[in-house]
Amino acid sequence: MILHKEIGNTGLRKKIRQKEICFGGNLKLKIYGTLKCRSGKRMKRENRVFFLSENEAKNHGYRPCGHCMRSEYKKWKNGFV
Repeated sequence: MILHKEIGNTGLRKKIRQKEICFGGNLKLKIYGTLKCRSGKRMKRENRVFFLSENEAKNHGYRPCGHCMRSEYKKWKNGFV
């Protein structure tokens, strides 16, 4: 897990290009989603975290976003995860 406030913009772009960051999350709400999610783009920088994989996010106790990861969210909500 990488905190957005601890990484600069150039470092962030570099990690995304190198596929070291594939998902973003909200530190306070414990929600993760894709990097293109509109909800994720609106959150404050100090609340934003990044993950390499879905498993990493789940291991840190995050749940899928209901907007950009609708099918994963429905599985989580219904208790299949």
